[in-house]
Amino acid sequence: MLTRVLIGRKAQFAALTAALDRAAAGHAGVVLVGGDAGVGKSHLVGALTTTARERGFAVLTGQCAALGESMPYLPLADALWTALRDPHSTEDEREALEKALAERPVLRRLLPDGDGAPDEASDLGRQQLLGATLGLLGELGGQRPVLLVLEDLHWADRSTRNLLVFLSRVLQRERVCLVGTYRTDDLHRRHPLRPVVAELLRLPNVTAVELQPFRPGETAEFLASLAGTDEEPPADLVERVHRRSEGNPFYAGELFAAADDRGLPSALADLLLARIERLTEDAQHVVRVAAVAGRRADDELLRRVSGLSEDAAGEALREVVSHQILVPSGAAGYTFRHALLREAVYADLLPGERTRLHRAFAAEFGRAVEPGEEAVPATNRHPRAAAELAYHSMAAHDLPTAFAASVRAGLDAERMGAPDEAYEHYDQALSLWDSVPEPDGSAGMNRVELEWAAVRSSARAGDVRRAVQRLRRLLAVIDPDDKALGAEVRERLAYYLHEADQLDESRKWAQEALDLTPVDPPTPARARVLATYVRSLLATPERYDEVPAMAAEALRVAREADVPSAEAAALISLGQYTEATLGPGPEETRAYSDAVRLARTSGNLQVMLRALYVQAHLPYETGDLARARPLADEAVRFTLDNGLAWSTYGINLRFLQFLIAYTDGDWDRASEIADGFGIRVARDVEAVVSSYALFLDVGRGGPRAEHRLQWIEPLWDGDQWLTYIAGGLAAEHRMWEGDEPGALKYVTAALGTSSPTDTGLIRIAAVGLWAHADRAVRARRTKDAAAEAAARAAADELVKTARFAATHSLDGRHDAWMGAEGRAWLARAEAEWRRAHGTDEPEHWRTVRDIFDYGFVYEVARSRWRLAESLAEHGDRDAAADEWRAAVTAAERLGACPLLRVLRDLGSRARLSDDRSRQDGGGGHDRGPLSGLTSREREVLKLVATGMGNKEIAATLFISPKTASVHVSNILAKLNVTSRTQAAALAHRENL
Repeated sequence: MLTRVLIGRKAQFAALTAALDRAAAGHAGVVLVGGDAGVGKSHLVGALTTTARERGFAVLTGQCAALGESMPYLPLADALWTALRDPHSTEDEREALEKALAERPVLRRLLPDGDGAPDEASDLGRQQLLGATLGLLGELGGQRPVLLVLEDLHWADRSTRNLLVFLSRVLQRERVCLVGTYRTDDLHRRHPLRPVVAELLRLPNVTAVELQPFRPGETAEFLASLAGTDEEPPADLVERVHRRSEGNPFYAGELFAAADDRGLPSALADLLLARIERLTEDAQHVVRVAAVAGRRADDELLRRVSGLSEDAAGEALREVVSHQILVPSGAAGYTFRHALLREAVYADLLPGERTRLHRAFAAEFGRAVEPGEEAVPATNRHPRAAAELAYHSMAAHDLPTAFAASVRAGLDAERMGAPDEAYEHYDQALSLWDSVPEPDGSAGMNRVELEWAAVRSSARAGDVRRAVQRLRRLLAVIDPDDKALGAEVRERLAYYLHEADQLDESRKWAQEALDLTPVDPPTPARARVLATYVRSLLATPERYDEVPAMAAEALRVAREADVPSAEAAALISLGQYTEATLGPGPEETRAYSDAVRLARTSGNLQVMLRALYVQAHLPYETGDLARARPLADEAVRFTLDNGLAWSTYGINLRFLQFLIAYTDGDWDRASEIADGFGIRVARDVEAVVSSYALFLDVGRGGPRAEHRLQWIEPLWDGDQWLTYIAGGLAAEHRMWEGDEPGALKYVTAALGTSSPTDTGLIRIAAVGLWAHADRAVRARRTKDAAAEAAARAAADELVKTARFAATHSLDGRHDAWMGAEGRAWLARAEAEWRRAHGTDEPEHWRTVRDIFDYGFVYEVARSRWRLAESLAEHGDRDAAADEWRAAVTAAERLGACPLLRVLRDLGSRARLSDDRSRQDGGGGHDRGPLSGLTSREREVLKLVATGMGNKEIAATLFISPKTASVHVSNILAKLNVTSRTQAAALAHRENL
């Protein structure tokens, strides 16, 4: 088989085996194998799986089905179920997989014998399943490398496409190779896989392997291999087969097999059907039944639906298999040797025949889903009986059965963490509601409840817009006198509008929901409405003063109605209000701890994640890094254990974990965390995650920051937070590179994205003030009064921005609480503003250093740089040297190259370095006209060459003008020149 695969495929096979090698070495990768139908994708991947097993890989192989979007995670479930029964695996390997699945119930539910019911308390089922899959592959890869093959992705359901994208983006150091195959000829312009493939191929760990048709010589070699001889078939036969097949291996094989009959049909479809027509009548009937069954036909189902006796069905199946129309697949099933065969047979069925066979399959699947029961498969052979029943019933035009099965399939999809497919099933059921008798009884729920199910699935799938549309539609049809239902719909509408950042409308609906819920007695419904309402007030500046009273009311109602999730949400909102207005205290610490406990009790993962985040973020904001670190680590472990590392809060918690390590000076740990953030990004959310790593990239310098910014910058216009984070750090990067205009461009862009009361703007303003201060200092040294005035005026405007953000909260009246870091950045902005005006003193920079000294190692070192410079300017050289040495030590330990570079420049100019040989001119300058100059005289000559006078030289080198004059006189004498101009010319010629 391998020989046949490698005909014309050696380069492609080498690319695939290279991916195996990389995976074995701990570099996960994805290979997308594309090609027309019949070009040999499955043969190529089959050879790869054989090679992988020989190299000790665990092999998981699953296939998609041509059954639309109705069967979520089908290839993953197929791969897991097959691997548990893989005869190539040892008992220990199968037990390891079984154990790994047992520890991940969300994956176990995908299997035929999985159990459990839809989890209506969780909105994070899909993220859990994605995270569990990543964890499973990582665990298996820790034992031996893993090859995961997902075939026929052109038929993939939406959940499988999401899984493919997720794994392609997050697999990095796991010993996993993921291979996906798809038909390129099926990817029409609107095919849902087309943008997915285009997006994935931009990722650095994703490669493409494209299979082309055979060339004439390869067709000849292929036909010789089919004939089992080393001699090539007759040239005219090869020419005829190659021309007719257009180099397609599958068609070439079919044409070659038909050549003995000399009956080469005019159409390829006829060619494929000609193979079927040579079978006996019973065998042909079994093939037609299998074509209706779909991607894989179960042995027992085939026998029952065929209507043949046990012996006749068995004989027919043996005949079909012997002619290689069907091939055994799994423990008790068959697949077509090629999907093109199934398509040709299915298309050839008469309409009535097709309908009858679909009806027969629906009857069989109907036995696995009894009316009124939950959609749990009754047999191990049919893990998705409800979805199959819905599919076959629709094809059989049996709308009542399709309706009921769609509802049950939606529940099944929810249970499996596939909200996209759940929505599709619910949507189909709702479209049939008016076409079936007694729909309430068939569905086991009324129409409003079914609409709620569709809303829930949309939200869980992350499609908040669709959830909002459904809720608006529901609001238009419900009974206006049903205030309880009206309040519930409005509360959810407010919640999802808040998620979509439509804050004004969110507050409006939250207010209406509140007005519709009775004050007494306290009810769970009112508790939830109040929690959502308080959350909306937090984002409404003009209503900010109402938060404390409404939060207290929300807490009272939640406690009396015993709704711990609503109580936790209200505690968080109240804590955030107090923290933002008065600053954090022990009350917020207790409130967030209580919120975590309550959220854990309620089982509401969304509230739990929010509570864990604020609990860890509070000590970080107050500068208590020692307390913040374990809380963040615990929260991240929770997200990993629950498969939620890539949920919104999961990402935010990893960012917080990164920031704590970055702030605490553990840059190696921060680098490990940042490795998972990615560089080559295609979407806004990916760019936001990538931008977090810029803190480290900019701090350490080098080309990595520039490379990351090249990917991020095209996306940040569409995301306010991205522009703020990436734009601010891009400005800092440009300052380290000496590009002040570029830095100020980014500062302006970042400042334009946020409210003027956002305290985060203070850092951006401080970077801009750094640029204006440098301009003002340079202008003073060159006596450019106009440039200095312009820089000072710009600094005046920018410091106003920082001061306003520091003294105003959301309502524009209260003093804002900024946290330790915010106060430090304000102090730096003020010090830079004074530097722009030439009035900064060492005490200003000492204040910056002291405020950052809550544990922010890098910023303390950067503050010491400016403090040492200021001390040297004011003549306190010993104190300057102490600060300088401490800064150099920290910068060297961190690997902060840009900071280290300016520190060394300062040490040289201010003679703070301990290297006396450099100061005294020893070593390295023993040849050329400048060899007689000391290091200090060389520094003076460099400044003379720029046109500086003695006063400017003195200011730059922290010496007196008289000393500068002496140095210039000595230089002129040593160089044997009579003017500064001649000395400057000589310096230029010597490239000083």
